[in-house]
Amino acid sequence: MEHLTPEEIERYRRHILLPEVGGTGQQKLKNARVLVIGAGGLGAPVLYYLAAAGVGTLGIIDDDRVSLSNLQRQVIHDSGTIGEMKTESARQSIAKLNPLVRTLNFEERFSLEWAERHLSLFDLVVDGSDNFDTRYAAADAAEIAKVPLVTGAVGRFDGSVTVLKPYEAGPGGNPHPSYRDLFPERPPEGLIPSCAEAGILGALTGVIGTLMAMEALKLITGIGEPLIGRLMLYDGLSARFDTIRYKRRAGPAAAE
Repeated sequence: MEHLTPEEIERYRRHILLPEVGGTGQQKLKNARVLVIGAGGLGAPVLYYLAAAGVGTLGIIDDDRVSLSNLQRQVIHDSGTIGEMKTESARQSIAKLNPLVRTLNFEERFSLEWAERHLSLFDLVVDGSDNFDTRYAAADAAEIAKVPLVTGAVGRFDGSVTVLKPYEAGPGGNPHPSYRDLFPERPPEGLIPSCAEAGILGALTGVIGTLMAMEALKLITGIGEPLIGRLMLYDGLSARFDTIRYKRRAGPAAAE
């Protein structure tokens, strides 16, 4: 295990000053390997804050290119990278912010088949995708690989975040819930419009994305209480946070 260099100690000084993190926690961040699914509205703040925090290896999987309409919320890209693959645009921004971070780019769509080949490279997954097919695939793949998953979603003015570790049991000995306990079935096609159809307030992705990054940092360093079995909901128009608990169920899941 490599020790922190003098440059790293200075760069991450504000982390190291925290007794809950310290040099040990910063070393955990340096050794962490995190896969971020999507380099869009949610992936942008996740990638920025994990890179700034000193996560040693960031995997970025996205098969899309930067467009002008992305820049209203996808802050890791800029006008000069329009037309580039989002993975490459994100890599360039991360290199400017923190050249100590290693990036692994995958210019394709996440799938169970992809996960079988590559997920073993990572010890944490953060899903910032914008469709249910990818969310279910990410949840299933992470559960199979026994890798923690931070997943979030946004729509117009509201969003949600939760953490999944269904391969482990809670304090009472009961298994933690899975994504399918929270959302047993995909919603019917067309029921939930995409942001391209319904619109979205750009700063909302920053709120939810930074909450996702916070959960990832907690999982890596082992501090605090992650959102396992809890779904955090944010209503931007009323500036209100709510949290609902959900459990592992033999039948269809129900939130409390």
